[in-house]
Amino acid sequence: MYDWLLFLHVASAFFLAITVVVLSAPALGFVTDGRLLRLATVAWNIGGAGTLVFGIWLAIYIKNYEVWDGWVIAAIVLWAGATELGRRAEVGFSAAEGEPTRAQAALWHWLRTLVVILLLVDMIFKPGA
Repeated sequence: MYDWLLFLHVASAFFLAITVVVLSAPALGFVTDGRLLRLATVAWNIGGAGTLVFGIWLAIYIKNYEVWDGWVIAAIVLWAGATELGRRAEVGFSAAEGEPTRAQAALWHWLRTLVVILLLVDMIFKPGA
């Protein structure tokens, strides 16, 4: 059971990485169409749900971890922050002229990228565990 939970958790994290990589194109100024944004949204939804569900399941399943451990709570907070930053970026990238600028959307994207990296660091080093 542990191997499957870990596999599904890590596979879900790859979907989060797909989103960060895919949205880096418009953040760097490349013109993209709506399909790219839809792909990024779908990848984030799959990855976000998977990392959250399987991550919490792992914290419950493994005897040495608890859901209320500091590093698990930090991961959940970082996950929520990355989700909101990404929502703002995607709204900005898909907005019509006169709405939030691409520069603002790019800023939200790069902030989300930083938060995703912090999330990865939290998962690897498990501070306080």
